[in-house]
Amino acid sequence: MIWALFVTAVKALVLILALLFAFAYITWIMRRGLARFQIRLGPNRVGPFGLLQPIADAVKAIFKEDITVARADRFLYWLAPFLAFTFALAAFAVIPVGPDGWVVANIDMGVLYVFAVSELAIYGVFLAGWASGSKYPLMGGLRSIAALVGYELALGMAILPVVLMAGTLNLQEIVEWQKQHGYFIIYQFPAFLVYFIASLAEMSRTPFDFAEAEQELVAGFHTEYSSMKFVAFYIAELLHWIVGSALIATLFLGGWDAPFGLPEIPVLWLFVKWALFIFLVLWIWASWFRTRYDQMIRFAWGVLLPVATVWFLITAYYVVKGGMA
Repeated sequence: MIWALFVTAVKALVLILALLFAFAYITWIMRRGLARFQIRLGPNRVGPFGLLQPIADAVKAIFKEDITVARADRFLYWLAPFLAFTFALAAFAVIPVGPDGWVVANIDMGVLYVFAVSELAIYGVFLAGWASGSKYPLMGGLRSIAALVGYELALGMAILPVVLMAGTLNLQEIVEWQKQHGYFIIYQFPAFLVYFIASLAEMSRTPFDFAEAEQELVAGFHTEYSSMKFVAFYIAELLHWIVGSALIATLFLGGWDAPFGLPEIPVLWLFVKWALFIFLVLWIWASWFRTRYDQMIRFAWGVLLPVATVWFLITAYYVVKGGMA
């Protein structure tokens, strides 16, 4: 029992360090990538190709003055970034990066765990908007709740066909099913499209990044935050991008499974598929415009949810009639 807890703790520590490293260098990838899309150079002064820029940013954030605004609800003001950061970090715990033990917590309700933890992180965003005592953060927080109402049903409905066909909520078993029968992006392409579009709202990425909306709300829900409290929100935001991309790769592209009969190497193939979705989201971010949040809700309820529901019913009929399960 003690040994199992020790192993789990070591896995969790390695995962946390890996995610924080990924966060640091996804900021570099994001800034360099957006610069290339927009015919700019991006960060290129600190270290070769600007690779030490994340370290410089971290040092700058640590030494920045930490301000608490006078009209803030101090307890909630400090609690909000902690909630956002902690739950965003915890969501990766059930995503397998390899077979047989290459996961922090291989639980049977893995899909539900990811959904529950990811949505709890939204409380940090909303509380930040409420506790700041300022109109722009409040509007950003309200927009995040509006987005949650809009995309969450479609997101959940899009994942049900995958669960039905695999016959499990365990992410490791879903990957094993795809290894034997083929990737769900083939069997469940409409569900994949709905899930990917809704995930953009989950990640707060363009065209659904209206909780911040710099041109409209200064910086949205974290306008009144500085120093390491702001960094906690920034880490949480990019961790949603990291976890969301890894989850899509796990659910629809076989996760850690090696494609085309190539050698299976733990971590590598999930990383490659994850990087594919990271780039795709970055491409959309650089190329698309921001929608209004009422348009997003109308689109989610009027298009995404009906499509996901119809496809779920088709999949359920197929499974009941003796299809793969």
